[in-house]
Amino acid sequence: MAKVYAMIADGTEEVECLAVVDVLRRAGIETVLVSAMDRLDVVSSHNIRIQADAAVSEVDFSDADVIFLPGGMPGSEHLSGCAPLIRALEAQNAVGKRIAAICAAPAVVLGRHGFLRGKEAICFPGFEEELVGAVLSKSKVVTDGNITTAKGVGVALDLGLELVRLLKDWETAEDLKRKIQYA
Repeated sequence: MAKVYAMIADGTEEVECLAVVDVLRRAGIETVLVSAMDRLDVVSSHNIRIQADAAVSEVDFSDADVIFLPGGMPGSEHLSGCAPLIRALEAQNAVGKRIAAICAAPAVVLGRHGFLRGKEAICFPGFEEELVGAVLSKSKVVTDGNITTAKGVGVALDLGLELVRLLKDWETAEDLKRKIQYA
């Protein structure tokens, strides 16, 4: 079974995180919500308290099929400054395993740390200059090699469905799309 580690930090955009987590779990994909903070209780960008399943210090990311980074501010800044997460992303990328990010996270985390060089990517408008070395996509969700990026909260379900397609198959993603009444 595929396994996804979905990161969360104080200031994470909750819909971007939880919509993707929900879609993945509905598809039967093991998804672990990981706090980048020193505690499990996180406060989202709109002051919603969310309890993570694990803290970053407790997680061995070596079994990850995907490490997922939601956006939001200052959540993306917290993720970018989380040394254990950056090391896990480096290891994930070195072996060509999947990384996904949405909104500010493609720029603030992946772009700043050099993961997007030569890749087509998208982010929330206004953060494009931090997509260091990337080719700016016009798509709402784009997968280039092992990295999938998405524009923002309005396409969180699309990102979740793209990850289902990548981890399972197109038919599972389409069936789930129908079941959740996604037009």
